[in-house]
Amino acid sequence: MDITTLYQIFLQCSCVTTDSRNCPQGSLFIALKGDTFNGNAFAAKALESGSAYAVVDEAAYAPADNPHYILVDNCLHTLQKLANYHRRQLGTRIIGITGTNGKTTTKELISAVLAQAYNVLYTQGNLNNHIGVPLTLLRLRPEHDLAVVEMGASHPGDIKELVEIAEPDYGIITNVGKAHLEGFGSFEGVIRTKGELYDYLRQRENSIIFIHHDNPYLNNIAGGLKQIAYGNEDNLYINGRVTGNSPYLTFGWKAGKDGECHEVQTQLIGEYNFPNALAAVTIGHFFDVAPEKIDRALTDYTPQNNRSQLKKTADNTLIIDAYNANPTSMMASIGNFKNMNAENKALILGDMGELGKDSAEEHQKIVDYLEECGFEDVVLVGELFAATRHRYRTYPTAAELIEALKQQKPHGKTILIKGSHYTKLESVVGYL
Repeated sequence: MDITTLYQIFLQCSCVTTDSRNCPQGSLFIALKGDTFNGNAFAAKALESGSAYAVVDEAAYAPADNPHYILVDNCLHTLQKLANYHRRQLGTRIIGITGTNGKTTTKELISAVLAQAYNVLYTQGNLNNHIGVPLTLLRLRPEHDLAVVEMGASHPGDIKELVEIAEPDYGIITNVGKAHLEGFGSFEGVIRTKGELYDYLRQRENSIIFIHHDNPYLNNIAGGLKQIAYGNEDNLYINGRVTGNSPYLTFGWKAGKDGECHEVQTQLIGEYNFPNALAAVTIGHFFDVAPEKIDRALTDYTPQNNRSQLKKTADNTLIIDAYNANPTSMMASIGNFKNMNAENKALILGDMGELGKDSAEEHQKIVDYLEECGFEDVVLVGELFAATRHRYRTYPTAAELIEALKQQKPHGKTILIKGSHYTKLESVVGYL
């Protein structure tokens, strides 16, 4: 079936789903394959559960006499082509966002600011890969004024693939750092891959990037693009300064050298969130959101999903950044924690994944930095940290740490909790 015919069917459907356990009435089910499942096998269940049509790519699962089955060559490619076709039909202005650290938080902040004046579609959670980006685009409706589409990458070419589906008009790379080094091969590989967003925008007429001027890596790859810059320097489009960080980030900003000064008290933990917040100010100002509305959106935004959160329990204060970790974000979190005005500091840190040949060296750098900062009360979770030279307590798993905490639960401490998602430190958060 050609894409234009499928598109007419899509327009009749209530939504698109790839999960046979979640098939709203009148939805279009697209059967994807994974390492351990074949979505084609669930097509019949999807139709029984409420889907109006099921797109499959194996003839054995498409009865010829049933018009509710649509046979295609490749379901994933069909999902991506359908999303791109839909994006082109609507012509909605799209802001593409990527980066090593902070892209999800920045996406949330930008969307909160723009929502003060526009009907905005934005990526839900971290649906930012070759499946999540098309699903986001297929949620676009004519009433949306703008879309903020997050794009993640773990291998070279990932961003190139996603921008060719989403075709953004504007772009922002939050930063580049040491993450997924196993997939990228090197830090230079990270920079090249994130830069694929810039590469695409160079070819797109009237495209604009929003750039953190204080980041030399981004400046080095941004040549030939129309730039809206933000950072510390007075003459930038938006400039600002951190004014407080105990424990929540407070910052001031103004537009250009002579703009009016604004002070914003956020609910974000960590000075490293300042560029993320300033990016949201910049994009809001560019799209003519009133300054007081920008400030209100950033003041009201509450972080979720174990990202830059503060929780006070009956016994302790928890600084939770346990959604994920890489060397760049780990160093930033520890440095911020060192500078934070708090009593009885303790750290629970989990291994950092997907670092390949650099793993041992990067984990050693973290424990060396802990020593340099003078931290005494440190617990490390995982085999990678256990293999480093250090003097701290270690536990192979989060479950074993919880058992130890049951014997001696901390009291009256401010505890930073950070690690890669697979270390399951959120279970430690739950226990504490």
